[in-house]
Amino acid sequence: MRQALPGHGASRGSALGRARVRLPHALDVAEEHIEAAAVDAELIKLHTAIDTVRIEMHALRDRLHGALAHEVGEFLDLHTLLLDDPELLQGLDALIRTGLYSANYALRLQRDRLAAVFAGMEDAYFRSRIDDIDQVIGRIHAALHRRDSDVPGVAGEILVTDNVAPAELAQLQSQGVMAVVTSAGSALSHSAILARSLHLPLVVGAVLALQKINDGDVLMVDGGNGLIVLEPNAGDLRAHRLRTRELARERKQLHRLRREPTRTSDGVDIRLFANAESREDVAEAHALGAAGVGLYRTEFLFLQRNELPDEDEQFRAYRDVALGMTGRAVTIRTLDLGADKADRTGLALTDEPNPALGLRGVRLSLARDGLFETQLRAIVRASGYGPMRVLVPMVSSREEIITVRLLLKKVTHDLRSEGHEIAEHLPLGAMIEVPAAAIALPTFIGAIDFLSIGTNDLVQYTLAADRNNEALGDLYTPLHPALLRLLSMIIKTADARGKPVAVCGEMAGDALFAPLLLALGLCEFSLHPATLLEVRRAIRGCDHAQLRASAPALLRARDRQSIEKWLLQFSL
Repeated sequence: MRQALPGHGASRGSALGRARVRLPHALDVAEEHIEAAAVDAELIKLHTAIDTVRIEMHALRDRLHGALAHEVGEFLDLHTLLLDDPELLQGLDALIRTGLYSANYALRLQRDRLAAVFAGMEDAYFRSRIDDIDQVIGRIHAALHRRDSDVPGVAGEILVTDNVAPAELAQLQSQGVMAVVTSAGSALSHSAILARSLHLPLVVGAVLALQKINDGDVLMVDGGNGLIVLEPNAGDLRAHRLRTRELARERKQLHRLRREPTRTSDGVDIRLFANAESREDVAEAHALGAAGVGLYRTEFLFLQRNELPDEDEQFRAYRDVALGMTGRAVTIRTLDLGADKADRTGLALTDEPNPALGLRGVRLSLARDGLFETQLRAIVRASGYGPMRVLVPMVSSREEIITVRLLLKKVTHDLRSEGHEIAEHLPLGAMIEVPAAAIALPTFIGAIDFLSIGTNDLVQYTLAADRNNEALGDLYTPLHPALLRLLSMIIKTADARGKPVAVCGEMAGDALFAPLLLALGLCEFSLHPATLLEVRRAIRGCDHAQLRASAPALLRARDRQSIEKWLLQFSL
């Protein structure tokens, strides 16, 4: 019998397939003991399962590249570290050896022990790591019972579950899953961002999904409007076919925009830069006609390794980006590493009570001045191969920028003295991600050459809301009057001083927000290459003068609903 189930669209696309229902993870294992003589065999079985999971995670990590590797890699790295954690492994071994428990029940006991430790922590970030423990132990448990012959395929199916981790999402997509429906989650979570990059339809917040949908049911999923139709009728199937053809036409039309200018309908040119962190990203950005690289992440050089990259290794990576963009500007963001990212080098602190408010971004770089000078030397050397800019993350004060400026000046002088061919001028920019930086911008804008607004963190810090906290899904939104006023203030301050300003957070890559950002006066966007053509199309359909004239009305909005109503006027 046909039923329509509401949800929230998180990644556009239409899918039709059979449901694969996965109930919320709970390691519900009865107490089970083994004979003393069976201990060694049980340990071998457990460690074989752990090795299987480790191999799978490494294989997935190797298949990823570019921004996808950045989003998923952090979670895979964290899960790999948990998988190798001595407390987890030694605890499991001890339970089997001394308690004579089965591997199944040892996993259950060890999971509960670790979860109790994390649950007792005061910091919400560390409490949230319980989910990572569940995912890792859940993987081991599944590997314990896996048999190649009885693993049902998921290709062509639609996964229905409570939530899905970014690392798992990438794996599901590679296995042929057509769409994902979750009863929880947020359209602004890491998983949702990743799903959009993968072009995998995703509906979140479908609270009735697990109650109403059974294995094998036929589902029709619309990742745009969030509608799920259980056992669709003839009319639904006809609508699905029409929507599928429409999406195919849309992809062809987007492809034609690869060489078209990013220009509004009334003739105003807008610059679209690409976020990147690999040669593949750079090649795609170049092919799509990006104005340059607006944010090149350097963390990938430091993660998933046991030693720090030296100057020459970094130089070669940055040089290749400059060469790949053939004369278009490249913006290198200095190291944005903190305790929230897995780090084997010992560079980031491992015991920070609140990593989001800790030693990260420029704070970490200035605390490790030798490391920072090495990175700046590599960037400045690479500037001899093409136009390059330096972008400093997590700025919160004028003093930080002045310190970086002086160090950059020293490095430039040293390299010239050593005979290196480098750019005459290397622009220095600041990322505005902290409300303090936005408010205090007039005090240090004279010390920088350009600005980049990181909306992901700016939203989080302004609203005191973690985008990955499901309970705060409705609160974490860029459509908040406070955020729009901050954006307007930043852009006006930059324009008054003749400083270029771009938005490089997820907001820039969402075509729905293009009219809003244009209305606030933004002329530069930096976004993932996967969404560049969609944003170009949206901008080409905008009347710039009309949007700018409507900005005062937008800034008078008192709530999210009013802002959404304003956006509705300009939706294409």
